[in-house]
Amino acid sequence: MNTYRAAPRFLITFVFVAVAFAAGSGAGKPVHIKGYVLDSACAFTKDLKKPVSKECATTCAKAGSPLVILGSNGTIYWPIADSAPSAGQNGKLLPFAGQMVSATGKVFERGGSSALVIEKIEALADKK
Repeated sequence: MNTYRAAPRFLITFVFVAVAFAAGSGAGKPVHIKGYVLDSACAFTKDLKKPVSKECATTCAKAGSPLVILGSNGTIYWPIADSAPSAGQNGKLLPFAGQMVSATGKVFERGGSSALVIEKIEALADKK
């Protein structure tokens, strides 16, 4: 008889957990950002507000350092793929290394980090 009472509780708990998991999995928030494409290490260790040069950002990227987008609001966006297994995004960003860009996509935030699945990216004129 206890089994019959436990089954509805288990089912209710299972449904609650499944709904909570689905709600927390997140589809990402659509965004439009403007910022500079630069080397991730320089963004953190040198506290750059803009890239030193296109050549510098390109050299670092070709050496294996991930490129990021430093948003005009100071947020560092880590470009990610929305597929699994994932793939690096330097190939997508390399043509824009050291430049100001406009990017649209979906942002995912976790633990103070912002990751961006880029849907569209284009170069903007750099404001000197």
